Amino acid sequence: MFFKQCLIMRVVFVVLVLLRVQHVHSASKGVVASLQAKWSMTPLLLETSEFIREDGEEKFWQFVDTVKELTSVRSYYNLIIKKAGQFLTDLQVNLLKLSLSLRAYSPAVHAFQQIASDEPPPDGCTAFVVVHGQNACSTKDMKKLLKTAAGRPRPYLYKSDHQYPGVNGTDLPVAVLYAEIGTKEFNTFHKVLSERAQEGKLIYVLRHFVSETKNEKMLLSGYGVELAIKSTEYKAVDDTQVKVTTDNEDENDEVQGFLFGKLKKSHPDLQEELGELRKHLLESTNDMTPLKVWELQDLSFQAASRIMTVPKFDSLKLMQDLSQNFPSKARLSESMGIQPGDAGLFINGIHVDLDIHNAFSILDILRTEAKILEGLHNLGIKGSSVSKFLHLPSSTTVEDSYALDIRHSSIMWANDIEKDSMYRHWPSSVQELLRATFPGVIRQIRRNFYNLVSQLLCAHYLICIYVSVSLRIGFVLVVSADDKVDGYLDAGVALFRLLNYISEEYDEAQAFTSMVSVYNRVEVGETLSVDTVTAYLKKKFPKANAARILGVDSSYDDNRKVMLLHSSGLGALPVGLFNGIPLSSEEMDPEELETVLLQKIMETTNFFQRAVFMGQITESVDVVDFLMEQANVVPRINPLILSSERRYLDFTSSPGITFFTSSVEEEVLYGVTMWIVADIEQPSGRQLLRNALKHMKSSSSNCRVGVINNPSGKPTEDNSALYRAVWASLLTQSSKNMLDFSLKLLKEENVELLKQDSKDPGMDHDAFEKKFNTMEVDFLHSQQKYCKEVLKLKAGQRAVVSNGRVLSLLDEEEEFSVEDFHLLEKITLRTSAEKIKSKIKQMNLNAQKYALFLLVSPNRYDCRYNIIYEVFYDVVAIVDPLTRDAQKLAPLLVVLGQVVNMKVQVFMNCRAKLSEMPLKSFYQYVLEPDVTFFGNNSLSPGPVARFTEIPESPLLTLNMITPESWMVEAVRSPYDLDNIHLQEVNGVVNAEYELEYLLLEGHCFDLSTGQPPRGLQFTLGMRQEPLMHDTIVMANLGYFQLKANPGAWILRLREGRSEDIYQIQAHDATDSPVDAGDVIVVLNSFHSKIIKVRVQKKPDKLNEDLLSEGTESKGLWDSITSVDGDDKKKDVLNIFSVASGHLYERFLRIMTLSVLQHTKTPVKFWFLKNYLSPSFKDTISHMAKAYGFQYELVQYKWPRWLHQQTEKQRIIWGYKILFLDVLFPLAVDKIIFVDADQIVRADLKELRDLDLEGAPYGYTPFCDSRKEMEGYRFWKTGYWASHLAHRKYHISALYVVDLKKFRKIAAGDRLRGQYQALSQDPNSLSNLDQDLPNNMIHQVAIKSLPQEWLWCETWCDDNSKTTAKTIDLCNNPKTKEPKLSAAVRIVPEWSKYDNEIKHHVNLNKHSYLFISLIYSIVWFIEK
Repeated sequence: MFFKQCLIMRVVFVVLVLLRVQHVHSASKGVVASLQAKWSMTPLLLETSEFIREDGEEKFWQFVDTVKELTSVRSYYNLIIKKAGQFLTDLQVNLLKLSLSLRAYSPAVHAFQQIASDEPPPDGCTAFVVVHGQNACSTKDMKKLLKTAAGRPRPYLYKSDHQYPGVNGTDLPVAVLYAEIGTKEFNTFHKVLSERAQEGKLIYVLRHFVSETKNEKMLLSGYGVELAIKSTEYKAVDDTQVKVTTDNEDENDEVQGFLFGKLKKSHPDLQEELGELRKHLLESTNDMTPLKVWELQDLSFQAASRIMTVPKFDSLKLMQDLSQNFPSKARLSESMGIQPGDAGLFINGIHVDLDIHNAFSILDILRTEAKILEGLHNLGIKGSSVSKFLHLPSSTTVEDSYALDIRHSSIMWANDIEKDSMYRHWPSSVQELLRATFPGVIRQIRRNFYNLVSQLLCAHYLICIYVSVSLRIGFVLVVSADDKVDGYLDAGVALFRLLNYISEEYDEAQAFTSMVSVYNRVEVGETLSVDTVTAYLKKKFPKANAARILGVDSSYDDNRKVMLLHSSGLGALPVGLFNGIPLSSEEMDPEELETVLLQKIMETTNFFQRAVFMGQITESVDVVDFLMEQANVVPRINPLILSSERRYLDFTSSPGITFFTSSVEEEVLYGVTMWIVADIEQPSGRQLLRNALKHMKSSSSNCRVGVINNPSGKPTEDNSALYRAVWASLLTQSSKNMLDFSLKLLKEENVELLKQDSKDPGMDHDAFEKKFNTMEVDFLHSQQKYCKEVLKLKAGQRAVVSNGRVLSLLDEEEEFSVEDFHLLEKITLRTSAEKIKSKIKQMNLNAQKYALFLLVSPNRYDCRYNIIYEVFYDVVAIVDPLTRDAQKLAPLLVVLGQVVNMKVQVFMNCRAKLSEMPLKSFYQYVLEPDVTFFGNNSLSPGPVARFTEIPESPLLTLNMITPESWMVEAVRSPYDLDNIHLQEVNGVVNAEYELEYLLLEGHCFDLSTGQPPRGLQFTLGMRQEPLMHDTIVMANLGYFQLKANPGAWILRLREGRSEDIYQIQAHDATDSPVDAGDVIVVLNSFHSKIIKVRVQKKPDKLNEDLLSEGTESKGLWDSITSVDGDDKKKDVLNIFSVASGHLYERFLRIMTLSVLQHTKTPVKFWFLKNYLSPSFKDTISHMAKAYGFQYELVQYKWPRWLHQQTEKQRIIWGYKILFLDVLFPLAVDKIIFVDADQIVRADLKELRDLDLEGAPYGYTPFCDSRKEMEGYRFWKTGYWASHLAHRKYHISALYVVDLKKFRKIAAGDRLRGQYQALSQDPNSLSNLDQDLPNNMIHQVAIKSLPQEWLWCETWCDDNSKTTAKTIDLCNNPKTKEPKLSAAVRIVPEWSKYDNEIKHHVNLNKHSYLFISLIYSIVWFIEK
C-alpha cells in the first residue's frame, strides 16, 4: 500500500514537471484545426473492399477470396494496395489511395458495424452468423440453425448488402455473416458459407463487423478551414485569460526557407536569437498595413501576373499561397489585362460547380471518367477522337414511366372535351393553365389534356367511370380474335360489332351509353349473353339488319385483330391507361380509382404548365399529338426492356462471334448488336433466335444478331447438331443464304432437316458440309463457360444482350416476341447508339474497328463543354486568383495533379477596379493524395489544417467550411475560436472539431393535395431505439432534415396527431419497398442523402388539421433535457438565445442567471448549439443543476436551397428568425428570444402571457427618447420611412413568439420566401434578424411591446431606465464603447452576476481537472 502511494506521488510530480517544462518551452504561434469522425477508425482493408465493390459484386468477392490474414503495419497498407492492384488499373489504384486518404468508404464500413450492433453481437464472438433471427458463433451451431430456419421469418436485406453469387432462390435460408475480412474467424465461416451458396443450399450475405474497434479517432479531410478577419470597430473580446499547455515545436516550422524547429534543436544556445529572427521575418512577410484605394484597384491582376511569371510547375502552388494567405500577401506588383468573368472548373469538359461539388463527388467523377477513358483506350480510340466521342450528346435518362400511343384505332372514346357541346362554355386557351388557382383546384379547359383508356374483358368486366373534371374517357373491348367466331356464338363479339355499328351510324358517345344500357340488363351474378345483345339491338334499332351486324359477313368487325391489348404487351386485366401510361391493378381498384385519377391529373398539370410556359404547347398544337411525341411513348410495354435496372457487359474483352446480317455489303455499321443466348436444341431457344432473325430481316431493322449456345447439359456431338449447323452456316455462307437457311432450319417442322440431308438451293453445300463434319465441340464448352461465369446464367437459361445490356429471361414460358425485338432496338438506338453511329460515319472511321464503341455502356453526363483532349484527363480552370473559389480550387488542383495524369489549363479571370479587399480571410483546404504514416511506420490518424505564417495583429474567427450534409461541432479547445488574437496567445491554437452528424434530408408531399403537409412530424431511430431524432416538415418545398450517422435508420410518422391523421403512402431514394409503412434509410457515404416521402390523410381524418388544437405526444425534444422531463404539463417558461465566442457566452450565462433571479416559474432554456464553444457545453450542465433549470441545445443545418450567408455573424442572425417554426417541438406554445447580452429585471412570465392581439410575434420598438442619436435613426428616412408608413421599426434583441399562430399562418415559410428574394442583393438586409421581420410587417403582423420591455442606453434616455424590465447592451455607433466596460458602467448588478458565475465555473473546472488527473494516474498504474 505504501509503495503504491509513493508511486502515485512520483507520477503526480512527473506530470507537474512536464507541464511546467512544456509551458516554458512555448511553440511557434499559429492555428491548427482538425476534424474527426464521431466513430472509431475503420480498417483500410474493409474500405478497400467497398471501393472495389463499386466495380461489381463479382470483383468484391474475388478480392475477399484473395486477402488472407494481414497485420496492421505499414506493410499491411502496401499489401492491401498490392492485392487491390490485381483487380484495378494503375489509375484506379491511385484513385483508391485518394479515397483511403479521404476515408471516403469509412461510412459504408461503419454502417454495417451499426447494423451489427442492432442484432446485437453475442458476447465473446469475434465473428458470428445470424440465421433468420438467431445467431451462432461457430460453424457447428450455424449448421443446426440452418436446419430450423424455415420456421422463422426471413431477415431484411439491404441494397448495400454483399450477397454471394449463387442460386439465391427466394425459398432458400439466409445466412448473414458479421465478420472482418482478412481474419482467421472470417475465413472459417466464409469457406463453409461460400461452398453452400455455390451448391444452392443457402443465400450467403456478408456484413462488415470489427469485434474490437480501435479507440483511436479518425481524422477526416475534404473540407476547408477559414480564418476570417473580424472587424474591431466594437471591442467584443472576453478579457478572461486562457491558461493552456502547448505542444512541442514542429520541426517543419518554416519561415522564408528557414526551418526554425531544426535550427533550435541544432543550436540550443541560440534559442532567444532564433526566436527574434523568426518574429522579424514573419512581421516583414505579413505586412497588414491597410492599402490605399488606388492600390486595391488592380490587385487581382497583380496576383495573376505573379502567378504567370513563375515556372509552370510552381504556378498552382503560388496561386494557392496567394489566395489562401492573401491578407498578408496583398502588396504585389505589376499588372496585366484580362477580361472579367466567373470561376469554373471543367474535368474532361464536365462542369464541376465548386458550390455544389466537394472532394468526394469529384472523386466519383474521376472514377466514372476513368472507366470511360480506359474503355475508349482499350477500343483503340485515342487522340482527338476521344474528345469527339465524349462530347456526343447523351440521352441515357431512363424514363420513370413509359406510355403507349392512345391514338389507336381500336379505342372508342365516350367523350371529346374539344368537340362535345357540353364543354362549349369552357375556355379553350392553353394559357388558362398558367392562371393562379387555389391548391387542389383542377382547371376546366376545353382541351384533351387528360385521357383515360380502360380495357375491359366484355364477358366478365365493365367499369363505368364518371369524374366531373375534364377527363376524356375511352374504352377498348377485349374479345376473341378468331375469324370463325361471330356475334351469334360469342357475346363479346356481338357487343363489339353492335358498338361499332352505333359508332359508325350515330356517334361514339351513344355507343358508350348503349354499352352501359346493355350491361344494366344483366342480372347481378350473371354474365353477358348473346340473347341480351340481340334483344337490345332489336328494341333500340328495330330497322337494323341484325344478321348484317352480328353475323359471319358482318361489316362492323374492323380492328378486332389489331386490338390494343394484343400488340401492347400489357398484362392481366383490368388495365387502364392515363395519357398512355399504364395504371396498376391496385390503381384500377374502383374504390381507389377516383383518388388516383385526381392525383395523376395534378401531376400532369405541372408538366403541361411547364410546356406552355416554355412555348412547347401553343394554341395551334394538338395536345394529344404533343403527348404522344414525348420520349417516353413506346409502341409496346415490356417491363424487362423498359426497366430502369440495367446491367451492362464490358465488350472490350468479348468472345469472338460471327453475326447474322441482313445486308450483303461488308462495310456496314450496325447501330444495334444483339446476342441471342439460349439452348438452340430446345424449342424455346429456337423460337427466341427465330424471332430475333425475323426482326432483323424486316426492312426497318438496323441490327445484327449473334448467337451463343447455353446448353442445358454437357454438350456433345449428338445433342448439338442443330447449333453446329447454324454455326457452320454462319462461317461458310453469304449473309442472305445463311439467314434464309437458319430461318428454315429453326422451324419446328424442319428440325429433322439435317438428318434427312435436305439440300437448300443457293447454299455452298461443300463448304457447309466440310465445316459441319469437322467442327469440334470445344467451342461449345467455352461458350457454356462464358454464359455461366460472365453472363451469370444458369444452364439452359435464355437471355438477350443488346449493345452490352443483358436481359435475362428467368421464366421458361416467358415470351420475347418479334414486337419485343422491335421495341428493344428502338430503346437501344434512342439511348445512345444512334448518335454514336452518326458520329462514326461523320468521322469516316473504319466501321468494323469502331463498331465496338457502340457496345460500351452509355455515358451518363448530359453536358460537356468542348475542350481539346491530348492527355488522359484534361482539366480547365477559370478563376480570379483572389476569390473564395481560388482558395478551394488551387489546393484541389495540386492534389489532383498528384493523383492522376492530367493536363491543366488555368485561365486568369480577374476583376478590375476593386474598391475593397477581395479576400478577408486565411484559408486551408484539407486534402491529401494518399494515406500518411509516422516515422515509426504507424498509420497517421489523418491530415489537419495548419496555419503558421499568419500575422499576430488581426482578430480572427475560425469557420469550418464542410460538405453540405455534414454537421460539425467544436469538441476540444480552451481558446475562444470566435476571437483568435495571436498576440495574446503563447503557442499554437489547437481546435478539434467532430463530425457530429450526417444529415438526412427530404421532401414530403400530401398525395391528395400535392402540397407539403405543414407541421407533420417524422421520427428517426433504429430497431433497438426507435425514437432518437425528430423533425417538422416545412411548407417550403416540403423540406425536412434529420440528424443521423452511418447505419440503417427507420423513418416513421411521430406518435400523436401526425400518426393519427396521416399515413405514409410512398417514398423514393430509400432502402425499403415503395409501399412499406416503415421507411428504412441506409446512410453509408459522405454524400448528401435526400429522400422523398408521399403521405396521405386517413379516410376518417380528411377534415382534420395537424396544426389545430390537440394533444401532442411526448417527443424527443422533451426527453433530452438536463433534468427529469416529467413536468411537461407544468407551467414552463421557454427562453431561446444564441451566442458565439467566449464573451457572448459569458453574457449568456449572466442573462440566464438574471432570468432565474426574477421568476418563480420553471424555466427551460433553448440554446442554439451550432456555434457554442466546448467550454460552454461542458459547464452548462453543472450550472443547470446548481440553479435548477432545464436546457436543451437545439441544432439546425442551413438548408442548401436557401440562399447561403458567408459571414458567421449574419448566419447567426439568420438562425434567430428563419427557422423558428422547425427548431422547437409542437408542444411548445410560446417562446421568448432574449439576446445574450441582455440583463432581465422582471418576470418574463408577464411577457409570455401578454396578449399579442392576433399577431404571431411581438417585438419592442426602438426608443426615440435619446435625442442626440437622432442622426443614427436610419428608419426615419428613405426606404424604411416609406415602407413602414408611420409604423415603428422594431429591435430584435427581445421578442415573444406565439408558435401555434406562427405555424398556422405559415409565417416561417413567408419569412424564408422573402429572405430568399431579398438576400440575392448584398446591399439588402444589412441587419438581417430585424430588417426581415420589419420588412414583412404588412404580411406578418408585429405586436409592438410596451417600451419598458427593452431599454438600451444608445437609444433610450436615462429617465426611462428606472422602469426598464430588460437592459440590452446595444452597440453605440457614436462612442463605440467596448461591451465589457459598458456592461459594468450601465448595469450595477452585472458585476455581481459575473463574479457569481465565475466562482461557479472555476469550482467545476477544478473538480473536473482533479478527477481527470486521478483517472490518468489510475490508468498509468494499471498499464
